[in-house]
Amino acid sequence: MTQIVVGENEGIESALRRFKRQVSKAGIFQDMRKKRHFETPLEKEKRKAIAKHKQRRQRSRY
Repeated sequence: MTQIVVGENEGIESALRRFKRQVSKAGIFQDMRKKRHFETPLEKEKRKAIAKHKQRRQRSRY
């Protein structure tokens, strides 16, 4: 679980920015998207295109 401590003189904007950075480093949003039940057609296309690109890159390495 991601947690930040807000300093006494720290603004909410900077604290929110730090929190977002920690969440993205922890990979929480990516994990949420993977586990989400419904996937829009556009998201499905993007996911498949990325997977196809990764497969092509791995094949070319060997």
